[in-house]
Amino acid sequence: MNIFHVEDDRDIREITKMALEMAGEFQVSQYDCGDAALAAASDSTPDLFLLDVMMPGMTGPETLLKLREFDHLANVPAIYMTARVQPDEIEAFKKTEALGVIEKPFDPVTLGQQIMDMMAT
Repeated sequence: MNIFHVEDDRDIREITKMALEMAGEFQVSQYDCGDAALAAASDSTPDLFLLDVMMPGMTGPETLLKLREFDHLANVPAIYMTARVQPDEIEAFKKTEALGVIEKPFDPVTLGQQIMDMMAT
């Protein structure tokens, strides 16, 4: 599975990439902000967007809306990774047609399975 990961925190990017690639089922392309993701979007067709919510400049939900303006990315599923997990916040994220939310801090050992479980629903 090819994952398009957008996260401003370098440490979280590294842990996420290592955890997913060690699982053997994932290839991860990473971007440190929404603008970088948009710049790469025309040349990429991922199976999933994995997006941080709170980033400088463009938030995860704003990035997702912009990514979905590309015809070839309009139906790519998305999952948010965030510490903002109050029920009303999760509902707002789901209104952007996200599959779900992975809470930070996340468990690197189970991250791949969490993603697979959300993709299966």
